[in-house]
Amino acid sequence: MTRTASSTPPPDNERAAKRPKLEHLTSDSFKNGIFLAPMVRSGALPTRLMALKHGASLVWGPEVVDKAILHAERVIDPVTGVISYNGKTRAIFTTHPIEKPYLIYQIGSASPELAVQAAKTVVQDVSGVDLNCGCPKPFSTHAGMGAALLTNPDLLCEILTTLRRELPPHITVSAKIRLLPSQEDTKRLVERIVRTGVSALTVHCRTRNMRPREAALIERLREIVEFVEGLGIDIPVVANGDCQGWEDAKRVKKITGASSVMIATAAEANPSYVETTMIPSYLRLCKYIDNHWALTKFCISQFRSTRHEITKEEANNLKARIIKAKGFDEVTDLVGSWSGEADFAEIADIIGSRRPRPLLVDSESEEALQRVSPASEEGNSSDDGPPIATPPDRPNPEPPTSRAPLGPSWGARMPQPAIFTGSDMLTPTPTPKPISPFDSQ
Repeated sequence: MTRTASSTPPPDNERAAKRPKLEHLTSDSFKNGIFLAPMVRSGALPTRLMALKHGASLVWGPEVVDKAILHAERVIDPVTGVISYNGKTRAIFTTHPIEKPYLIYQIGSASPELAVQAAKTVVQDVSGVDLNCGCPKPFSTHAGMGAALLTNPDLLCEILTTLRRELPPHITVSAKIRLLPSQEDTKRLVERIVRTGVSALTVHCRTRNMRPREAALIERLREIVEFVEGLGIDIPVVANGDCQGWEDAKRVKKITGASSVMIATAAEANPSYVETTMIPSYLRLCKYIDNHWALTKFCISQFRSTRHEITKEEANNLKARIIKAKGFDEVTDLVGSWSGEADFAEIADIIGSRRPRPLLVDSESEEALQRVSPASEEGNSSDDGPPIATPPDRPNPEPPTSRAPLGPSWGARMPQPAIFTGSDMLTPTPTPKPISPFDSQ
């Protein structure tokens, strides 16, 4: 996208304020935010770009096992700037410089030495490193990683301590755990973790044996948050589990007292205004950044939202056609022209110019937010939005609003240009989920 300089630029005091450029993340970066959770396949590059475009404060990459990245070759696409860490047959991890200030790289590891080696392999392209201590999948736990670390707190804390000691101070170190069956055991583990020097701790409010269809136990988190505060350690605690979007995040934050809220399933199913009219630009973007076709159609199969322009049957037929296609060339008639460069440039411009938008729940803070929001500066009024409540019908209920999970549904939402898209690059996933039409929201 070509930009021409203005011959008479406006005075500095008349320029539109842009989002402050982050030099590096700190513990404060994990406060009052709404984050994209680490998700295998769904949570790679295009999805992360979309989440940032629509308001995510920080984004987590999908879990990558330590050994998988150690011998990867780092390659930069000279056209798109996409950075790929390539294994022998596929890309293990992909990123782009525009997301670096907000990107947390998640490691699956059961070895302090391998965790450090893996982190140092990608450290030039990320702003933080997170240890996965909650994945219950056998491919992770059988090797002592993921949720297996919950029952091996000595090893868990040794990995975190070693990461903090060996990584540059400007790279944050954090962890993501699950609840233990006992609240007292959970607090003992949390105390050990927050004393390792981590910048933040995310708690998925389910136990290791709980499945996604079971409601998250978010009411247990407030006691943990207050416990951490009582220790006199200023470590943000992030809530994860069953949050359906920006409005619902306020409810979760109010109930739990958490510093921030992380969204997974809802963002996978509706990372934007995910309507079928978005699919063409999604496809264009994925082809432009050379996103793997299998992952592109997997992500599309997860989209679900209200349909205003075509019927449910038409939407399902469209997705079925994409799922059956064997490559981008077979869906050319759906996209018009392959102009993914313009879609990408639009995303980059929005990420680079967006304004801070903290997740606040009390009325005074909301009023302060309105005063600095783009909508209020333009003289637009905003209503209170839909009720802050998660519908009771689990799993994956339709939220009060079909708008983007990572952005507010009221007038202070960041400007929404043309609809666009996102997807991912291959990451280790021995047990992929079956492709199904839509998923939630």
